[in-house]
Amino acid sequence: MGKQRVTGSYEVTAVGGEQVRAFLPRPLPPDPPLDLSGRRQRLLEEALLSLGRLDSVSTLLPDPQLFLYAYVRKEAVLSSQIEGTQSSLSDLLLFELEAAPGVPIDDVVDVSNYVAALQHGLERLASGFPFSNRLLREVHEILLARGRGNDKLPGEFRRSQNWIGGPRPGLAHFVPPPPHAVAECMGQLERFLHDDGPTALPVLIRTGLAHLQFETIHPFLDGNGRLGRLLMTLYLYHTGVLSEPLLYLSLHFKRHRAEYYRLLDRVRSDGDWEAWIDFFLTGVRETADGAVKTACRLVARIDADRRAIEARGRSSGSALRVHDLLRGRPLTTLTEVCRRTGISFPAATAGMSVLIGMDIAQELTGQKRNRVFVYRDYLAILNEGTEPL
Repeated sequence: MGKQRVTGSYEVTAVGGEQVRAFLPRPLPPDPPLDLSGRRQRLLEEALLSLGRLDSVSTLLPDPQLFLYAYVRKEAVLSSQIEGTQSSLSDLLLFELEAAPGVPIDDVVDVSNYVAALQHGLERLASGFPFSNRLLREVHEILLARGRGNDKLPGEFRRSQNWIGGPRPGLAHFVPPPPHAVAECMGQLERFLHDDGPTALPVLIRTGLAHLQFETIHPFLDGNGRLGRLLMTLYLYHTGVLSEPLLYLSLHFKRHRAEYYRLLDRVRSDGDWEAWIDFFLTGVRETADGAVKTACRLVARIDADRRAIEARGRSSGSALRVHDLLRGRPLTTLTEVCRRTGISFPAATAGMSVLIGMDIAQELTGQKRNRVFVYRDYLAILNEGTEPL
């Protein structure tokens, strides 16, 4: 158990005709300071080592962008599932092909928004834009641009009281800061993230603290959970801990959802930041290690299939071109194959037929036209952990 701390105070405010106690978190870092000795120091070192391996694997991959495309979408699916969406990775890939009959459209739009929001944030940071509340508001605007939540002030801090759990504020599980305090709380969080003085905490520790503080502030009317998880990826990219967003940390939060929420509450009630940091660092280590193993399995699958195709001799030409496309787009159509590879429709059809005959690709629709093909074993590896809750 960490040191007993006061992590905030309550302000009594009137909401909907009833009195509620809204929580005002103290600025970070925690006081008294975190205990980062012993086992926790080893956890931090192991997490950093695992992140380093994950970052280096991107330089060893034959085409890092292929994996980036898939990993970003896996994180988007996982983060959105925590909020209750039922979309799978296959649903998202179908939606992006505009060939998604039967897909729960609101759910898949949420996931697609997440991909666009993350890409926008990464592009802004790569262009030199500072990691800031302005950036988070921009990312939030894209996160809620379409579908559910687009009437919840996308890109703007809330101007009314929100609450977590319960039918109304007076019966809520938790009531975040009142709206007049949101800008100041977020300003304090921004200053903490930019503190690189001699007493500054390690970047990974700051990331974990900032995620929880953001969730406590709950600065937007909707999308706080997803943006709080995006914040971690963007900050690790901004600080150079990750050169590519290959970490799908939402997998850890999804697998241990009850513990995740219990530890958020425990920080607010008991000031036990240490238990949260242990959980966070363990998640970073396990998720990074898992992502490295996934990358190695995908490379092995690609290489084995490529060798098998090449062994077919003269008939392998168009099949290899189609296989190249499937590596980056494991769910596709023949039209998409032609557009991305430049080969003719008959060649694409012949190449795909070879892959189907070899049990590498599979047709999903059973139709004569507008058929959708999947790189079955490759997508099965990527799908692990993304099964809807």
